[in-house]
Order: sequence, then C-alpha cells, then structure tokens
Amino acid sequence: MRDIVIAGTIAIVGDFLRFNGAVKREPAIDEWLDAHPNELGAIARTWFEVIRRCGPDVRELMHDGCPTGCVEDGAFAYVNVFRAHVNVGFFHGASLNDPAGLLVGTGRFMRHVKLRPDSPVDRSALERLIKAAHRDIRQRLKQARAREESRTRTRTRTAARTKASLSRQPVTS
Repeated sequence: MRDIVIAGTIAIVGDFLRFNGAVKREPAIDEWLDAHPNELGAIARTWFEVIRRCGPDVRELMHDGCPTGCVEDGAFAYVNVFRAHVNVGFFHGASLNDPAGLLVGTGRFMRHVKLRPDSPVDRSALERLIKAAHRDIRQRLKQARAREESRTRTRTRTAARTKASLSRQPVTS
C-alpha cells in the first residue's frame, strides 16, 4: 500500500493510520470526559484511563470527536459515548486475539466493544484487549521504522552507485 497524507493531520502509512499531534496529556480529552458526567461518561472515563496506563509511551489526541490513545503517531484505541452505550474501539481490532468474544464489527481493520450500563463486562478480558492493542501498535511502528530504514539504505546505496558511475564516464565536449 502506498503512503497517503490526508488533510495534513492523518496519514495512511503501510496498512495503518498515523495521526499528527498526539501529546502526553491532551486537555481536550479531560474536557470531553467532563462533558459526559452521566453513567456513560463514567464508563468512558474508566476505560480511557486504562488506555492511558498502558505504558509511558502512550500519547493521546482527539480524533473524529473521540479520545484516542496512540503510541507515537499510531492510534491503537479510543472511547466514544453514544445515547445508550459506550464503545471502546480498536484501530486494528480485527487482528486482535479475542477469546472472550467481546469484539464487534466486520470491517477490514477496526473492531469495538459495546458497553452498556445495565450489562456486565468481562473487565479482565477488555483490559487484555487494550493491552494487546497497545503491544500491536508498538510492533507495527517498529516494523514501519525497519522498512523506512531499509528504504533509506537502498536509496543511499543507489545514489552512491549512480554518483560513482557518473564519475567514471568520460567527459565529452
């Protein structure tokens, strides 16, 4: 897949989205969570805190009006509040192992867990999904860096060969 930049803030690199602007702590996220003071907001806050605690490399931003957890510029999870439920979503959920069967969705990449105030959730299974999504994006970023380093080495070698070839050619007048 080729790399595409959309609107200067989102890029599709390889097979995943990358977002500019992720920071250690985004004040707009706390404002968003505070704007949902009901039971659904409490559910969203609880699970976004789990996303935040995945590791010291976690960054965050608002994307499509939702609090989103990232590593560097690679998004791995988000929360969103709806009228009667909360989604905890995963940008690469289709590739996550989900033995508890929590994930919903049929898209090529994304999946989500639908949480309702009146329905119990397997908390440990959802925490494992969030942690797995965090590990997954770290691995994807590592692989993307390795591919880019390989491309850079190839371009450098090609440029050096071209320069050497040109320097061996006789000058004609």
